[in-house]
Amino acid sequence: MTDTEKDNGTGDVVVEEPVVEEAAAEEKAADDKGPSTVDAASKTINEAFKQVEKQVGNISKALGSALQDRANVVMVRVNDDSLHYLDMLVEADITKSRSESAAFLINEGIKVNESLFNKIREITDQIVALKSELREVVAVEDE
Repeated sequence: MTDTEKDNGTGDVVVEEPVVEEAAAEEKAADDKGPSTVDAASKTINEAFKQVEKQVGNISKALGSALQDRANVVMVRVNDDSLHYLDMLVEADITKSRSESAAFLINEGIKVNESLFNKIREITDQIVALKSELREVVAVEDE
């Protein structure tokens, strides 16, 4: 008798199929090849969720900053594209209203263009100083 043949006790020889051993060998071979497609997909999905959570956290912080101390009211007209983006923020439950969406986007736009606004501030400060100087000159001439 061979290793796969056994006597079942009745005198008959039974050939055992090495099914369990083959399945274990296939599983080990798959493990040796690396992670399965399912594992890779799961890892990719988990990484995507982490990125989304990180972005939501960043948006929440930025939103909190933008909505803090909103005591001033500004009436503004926007085009259809801008309105669409404002509504997207509301529909995604990122903001509660178009007003919050506008405040958030204005605040983010200012942050992104901070160097431009610093340059504008420098020039407007110079303009204010020149106007003041001009008023002093005119006032002296009137005397």
